[in-house]
Amino acid sequence: MDFLPVYIYFIALSFLVSIYKLKKNSQFYLKIFSPFLFLTLCVEAYANYLSSINKSNIVIYNFFSAFEFCFYLFLISFIIQVRKIKNLARYAAGIYGLLAVLNILFVQGVNTFHTTTYAAGCLIIASFCVRYFYEIFRIPGAGKLENNPAFWICAGLLFFYCCGFPLWGLMNIWSKWIVIELETFSGINYLLNSFLYLLFTIAYLCSRTRNSISLSS
Repeated sequence: MDFLPVYIYFIALSFLVSIYKLKKNSQFYLKIFSPFLFLTLCVEAYANYLSSINKSNIVIYNFFSAFEFCFYLFLISFIIQVRKIKNLARYAAGIYGLLAVLNILFVQGVNTFHTTTYAAGCLIIASFCVRYFYEIFRIPGAGKLENNPAFWICAGLLFFYCCGFPLWGLMNIWSKWIVIELETFSGINYLLNSFLYLLFTIAYLCSRTRNSISLSS
């Protein structure tokens, strides 16, 4: 499958490691993350296949990216310990999913990438990741962060979406970019995706069965 960009192999690696570590993980968020990685691998492979035969993959990316934001918010709700923030993340997932679908169907259209709600999703995910880091650094004796899977997951999401926000925000002028600019954009996006899934892989490699540390709500 020589049409696949390199970051898809990082997704495959992350999924395979998650399967290998699945029985050894007690954390619920790691268990639900594994099938999501498989779904992501399938969607990315199919979307790139469509691109390789000169067919549009915007529709599949529109709906999957909206689902992706909702899933990450749901995932983060299991990582964050404060109940009010947990509930807020879950409400945000539901509201965001509804607004994203409405935007895709009735505002920007299914054949145009939903740049507005995508950029909003970047900010929402980044905000909850920052809230997680604020929480974890308040915990006395939280242990080594490098051994905490949630740390690596949130670090990857924060870096990816903080870097991706200005890039995808510029997608509103996508059609006006020259070819070399589009190639540069794709290269940066591939690099960011590769780094994201590398951190997800590290999250599984460092995971172990342990008691969770909690804060009072």
